[in-house]
Amino acid sequence: MIQSYKKNPALAESYDSILIGSGMGSLTTAAILAKEGQKVLLLERHYTAGGFTHIFKRKGFEWDVGIHYIGEVQRENAVIKKLFDYISDAQLKWADMGDVYDKVIIGNKEYDFVKGVQNFKDKMLGYFPDEKKAIDQYVDLVFKAIKTSRKFYMDKALPPIMSKLFGARMRKPFYHFSDKTTDSVLKSITDNEELIKVLSGQYGDYGLPPKQSSFVMHAAVARHYFAGGSFPIGGSSEIVKTIDKVIEKAGGTILISAEVDTVVIENNKAIGVKMKDGKTFLAKNIISGAGVMTTYNKLIPEKIAEKHQLMQQLQTVKRSVSHACLYIGLDGSPEDLNLPKTNYWIYPDKIDHDTAIDNYVNDLNADFPVVYISFPSAKDPDWSNRYPGKSTIDIITLLPYGGFKNWDGTRWMKRGAEYDELKEKIAKRLLEVLYKHLPQTKGKIEHHELSTPLTTQHFINYDEGEIYGLDHTPKRFRQRFLQPRTPIKNFYLTGQDVVTAGVAAALFSGVITTSAMTGKNIIKKVMKG
Repeated sequence: MIQSYKKNPALAESYDSILIGSGMGSLTTAAILAKEGQKVLLLERHYTAGGFTHIFKRKGFEWDVGIHYIGEVQRENAVIKKLFDYISDAQLKWADMGDVYDKVIIGNKEYDFVKGVQNFKDKMLGYFPDEKKAIDQYVDLVFKAIKTSRKFYMDKALPPIMSKLFGARMRKPFYHFSDKTTDSVLKSITDNEELIKVLSGQYGDYGLPPKQSSFVMHAAVARHYFAGGSFPIGGSSEIVKTIDKVIEKAGGTILISAEVDTVVIENNKAIGVKMKDGKTFLAKNIISGAGVMTTYNKLIPEKIAEKHQLMQQLQTVKRSVSHACLYIGLDGSPEDLNLPKTNYWIYPDKIDHDTAIDNYVNDLNADFPVVYISFPSAKDPDWSNRYPGKSTIDIITLLPYGGFKNWDGTRWMKRGAEYDELKEKIAKRLLEVLYKHLPQTKGKIEHHELSTPLTTQHFINYDEGEIYGLDHTPKRFRQRFLQPRTPIKNFYLTGQDVVTAGVAAALFSGVITTSAMTGKNIIKKVMKG
């Protein structure tokens, strides 16, 4: 049954724009279009809106599925802060996580990532006193890479003729950095393997280890958090709540339990969408935020996909990693349990990130290549008002989709005893890691449940449960089709595949997509606002 994010929506037969999916890219695109006076309809196949920004509740707890920390929202003039304010009418509020946002743990050694560029450099120098030159060079290269990205992404919004004339020049400086792997850049400034391992210790934020990832992806994450991390006050459901009001004000609607079957295309022009229940909605523009793989494989009629060789385009990119997340509910407030706000990144000792992943992919009983622990209830100052005397923890690790293929096609929550046993085995191993680093949590757990790649597949509609859309390899950034415009008239893409992984990038994709659609300088409006 189709229902609204709000009860009893007044549905129209036609809209200015229809958006498929309600993740961060779609929400941003919809809110910006609403502010441009458009009546928009967002169609979400699940019973909850928000994509990776949604929450779920169970056994008297709630968990944030994909938001663990956001950078750049404490600096008043930062683009990310301005953008969030623009699409939420400044109703979305943020809590600072404090001086130490990430802690990289390798064996028994801890390395704190502290906010403030100079503070970060000084801290790293304290750990690696002989590496001053390398640390300075590293920060310098991060900023240089990010500086080139502005024109690269601007090119994606340009009309085709303008891109033909000026695009190559706009993209060239970016390719200088994107063509290199994170590992090759770091090895060009230092041969200290431990320093390389520490500096690339946030690779879990985009899912690819240093020898495979493009340096621009790494630089984007590192730069994003130099000013520290923040968490939405009231939890990540506040993101949808505040943006929904902006969409609603312009007569738009977010529909949940509303699955799109296909995009309706006539004479190579998108004119609407046909729903799984047979209903059709018409619009002047159709925008997919469902990810390029899902969009081209499932939502575009086969003949049209063949005509434009869309499947051949998909051969040039790969799906990103899949993961497991252990959601934990504890008895005791974050203060009682002395839970930190800082994220923990835990890695095996005496082995580089790439080798650790290879070992694990070949044998799931090998050491976890990365364990990320986040403490959302400690980060949210409003948490204890909603859930007094309770706490939550999220623990994430990589988990290849291949190990779950046997259960493909089974129903969520009804996949059988063998599946549940495998989940419990992984959960127990992750709990051991937690108890080692936070022994005070032992005996305090009231509920735990593990999501697998099949859970992500079910909720986000990514075929192999990939968490970051497409892999961020050097090759990915050379693919010109990863932009808002498609070969189909009035049909656009938004979301992380258009930019890069993560909430902030998906947010920015909304700017690029709406700029391409309207021909307006949206970022100028945002920065003024």
